[in-house]
Amino acid sequence: MKKRIIIAGPTASGKSSLAVALALKIDGEIISVDSRQCYKKIDIGTAKPTSNQLNLVPHHNVSILDLNEPDSVADFRMRALKMADDIEKRGKTVIFCGGSSLHLKSLIQPLDDLPSSNDENIARLNQQAENEGLEALYQKLSEVDPEYIKKMDGMNRQRIIRALDVWMQTGKPFSSFHSNEELTLPDRYAFFALHHPRKVLHQRIEKRTDQMIEQGIVEETQSILNAGYSPDLQALQTVGYKQAIQFLNGEISHEQMVEDIKTATRRYAKRQITWIRKWTFADVIDRHTKSEKECVEYIQQRVAAESQKG
Repeated sequence: MKKRIIIAGPTASGKSSLAVALALKIDGEIISVDSRQCYKKIDIGTAKPTSNQLNLVPHHNVSILDLNEPDSVADFRMRALKMADDIEKRGKTVIFCGGSSLHLKSLIQPLDDLPSSNDENIARLNQQAENEGLEALYQKLSEVDPEYIKKMDGMNRQRIIRALDVWMQTGKPFSSFHSNEELTLPDRYAFFALHHPRKVLHQRIEKRTDQMIEQGIVEETQSILNAGYSPDLQALQTVGYKQAIQFLNGEISHEQMVEDIKTATRRYAKRQITWIRKWTFADVIDRHTKSEKECVEYIQQRVAAESQKG
């Protein structure tokens, strides 16, 4: 059985480029493990693969959902594993690539048995968010489930509402349904995590942010709003788009928008790194000292060695 390769790491660490180079070398196809790249229209701020990369290697779970469509970790897991099965049936190697921590975790650990969402609760909570603001729901969740608050990537509307829904149904905090067992890597996976020194990663984040501005993230955001999409959509509560909306609403200056994007991205990267450090099975690659070619060769050697053990 071929190993399924996972390339993880913080934002701006060079995952996408390395995944493409590896796929070309081993006849692989890439599945995005990103909570936002699955949405259409938000291309610049999610750092989707370039048109050249998409032409070179088949990519999956990219631009498949409308901005209005809800999505969850469970939904992602279901479709990603189906995509992986389909890729393997064609004799190709699966390469998962991304940095969304809960999505990565879902690939290698079954989700706990959560109650189905309650439509009445969801409608009530959405209405409360409209009337009182998402901050009110965030505050409520911080009171009933402070542990889950620590794990969230900012004020994620869908996750806040889902967590409160579970609490309303069961009287138990959402985090109590999450397994506390140490995460172990199934034999069929090979997990690699890219690393850069903190200062270097911050420089890469600043460079990426400047490129996003030059590529037109503000104009892309304006186009989305002009098309009638609500600025409150889950998909738009994303670093880059959130700040662009604030700028377009006149709430912050252009200079402040750029600085806020850089700050929020650095914080997000720190959370990603914290997650990965807990996963002792991760094979850490120092991307700062190794060339892309060397990284590809290293992954090939490690996968081959692990396959022989199995």
